[in-house]
Amino acid sequence: MAPARGSDEIRWYAPDPRAVLKLDEFHAPRRLVRSYRAQIYDLTIDKDFPAVIRACAETRDETWLNDELIELYIELHRTDYAHSIEAWHGGQLVGGLYGVTVPGRPIFCGESMFSRARDASKLCLVRLIQWLRARNFEYLDAQFQTGHLAQFNFREISQVQYNQLLQCEMAD
Repeated sequence: MAPARGSDEIRWYAPDPRAVLKLDEFHAPRRLVRSYRAQIYDLTIDKDFPAVIRACAETRDETWLNDELIELYIELHRTDYAHSIEAWHGGQLVGGLYGVTVPGRPIFCGESMFSRARDASKLCLVRLIQWLRARNFEYLDAQFQTGHLAQFNFREISQVQYNQLLQCEMAD
């Protein structure tokens, strides 16, 4: 993460605890399920990854994305390690999210999301869950727990549990 949008510095963050969703425990509120079924937005996958990551950086007063990180994530997308879900309305990008895969591991690391229209990012999350399940993923890492994520059954786990989930040990 960068300390700010205009910073040239990149730092390593390992939240403890971490917010993680076991995909088979995903819960979508009924109203959101109705909205999803009504197809109020056109939801796409990897249609415009650069637009999604740039919108994530631009729609917040403070962001951890700087230009170097944005370009690095775009390169990860080109090599099929980073993916985006987009919500479109009238040809305009109104919401989205993106994240990265961990090669050989059943986890997708959600990095950021944005919304310019009601429920757009939430509907992208529902679509992401479907996409991940179809590819035999088991977990979605959201890094930091929020009330927004808690409604979907994200749970906090310790860094030790997270490392076990990744089946690897991180150096201290």
